[in-house]
Amino acid sequence: MTGKAGRVAGKQALITGAAGGLGEAMAWMLAREGAKVAVTDVNLEGARTLAEAINAELPGAAFAFQHDVAKEDQWVSVIDGAVTAMGGLSILVNNAGVGDGLTFVEQDTVASWQRQFEINLLSIMLGCKHAMPHLRASAPASIINISSIAGLAAAPGMGAYNATKAGVWMYTKTVALEAAKMEWNVRCNSVHPVFIKTPILDPFIAMAGGDETKAHERLSRGIPLKRIGEPDDVAYCVLYLASDESKFVTGTEFKIDGGMLAQ
Repeated sequence: MTGKAGRVAGKQALITGAAGGLGEAMAWMLAREGAKVAVTDVNLEGARTLAEAINAELPGAAFAFQHDVAKEDQWVSVIDGAVTAMGGLSILVNNAGVGDGLTFVEQDTVASWQRQFEINLLSIMLGCKHAMPHLRASAPASIINISSIAGLAAAPGMGAYNATKAGVWMYTKTVALEAAKMEWNVRCNSVHPVFIKTPILDPFIAMAGGDETKAHERLSRGIPLKRIGEPDDVAYCVLYLASDESKFVTGTEFKIDGGMLAQ
């Protein structure tokens, strides 16, 4: 990774779903650019492994917390712990999310919808609600909600995922407008990736008989740049939104899609 050193120097970030994939890339990016990072995940061992790796390179930069983002009491305790450990909170990255694969309307279940609603959307509200007082105290501050291209464009078999990710998109705008109206100096934006090389693509690889190259080729056919994304493609966008470089950017959506929605 390259970039101007210290773009988020002195800031404190909390990143959910950070034990792997996009969250891991974001944690490394922000830490290497000067921020302290609280990495949270329901998988505590994975979060600890990441924090230890970051601290081996950047001593004292990372802290790990076990975190079920659908539980309000855990949001309270994790934020309190992160603020104590880092000395404040100026960046919230709501990254945790799940999908249940392709399920068409007649096969949809309440349990699947409830799970995706709680993790993909309810968690965003809980994070914004409980982080906001600390973000206001550390302003200028930034909330970055990770949605998906699936929140902007629908597809068959993805009803719950489309609906919850679209909810993240619209809720982001509400938070941005409320914070602006109250003059809190807390920005709020959403990021919408398309297919990125993370474990979330494992079901597609399985459908291709375990052939990763074949799966990636299939997924990239509808993308003008003819490839799928890398985790750092998303992490660089998060870095910009976390930094004061984006001080006049709020309530908007950033598509990381290789031109897919420009068609």
